[in-house]
Amino acid sequence: MGQIVIVAYKPKPGKEEALKQLMKTHLPRLKQEGLVTDRESIIMEAADGTIIEVFEWLSAEAIANAHSNKAVQQMWGEYAAVCDYVPLNTLKETNDMFAGFKPVD
Repeated sequence: MGQIVIVAYKPKPGKEEALKQLMKTHLPRLKQEGLVTDRESIIMEAADGTIIEVFEWLSAEAIANAHSNKAVQQMWGEYAAVCDYVPLNTLKETNDMFAGFKPVD
């Protein structure tokens, strides 16, 4: 059974565009490793520049397998160079009844 997750990536100073470019490769790379479903991800941006992604892992087992997958580990290293993961509740938009974000293509 799939598991939908919401992740917030706060770009490091000067790394905003690098993060947006990396986001374009995230889902395809996870698909190549057989770790996510065919559901398209939704990528959006908070007012402070944080990028939010909603995507679906294939299963809880796929999530666990990602932690020992060399390709995923490499990708996560690339993310670590350009952003920090932050809790959703640190975004001001999450205080609104209907949290609104700017779409990212």
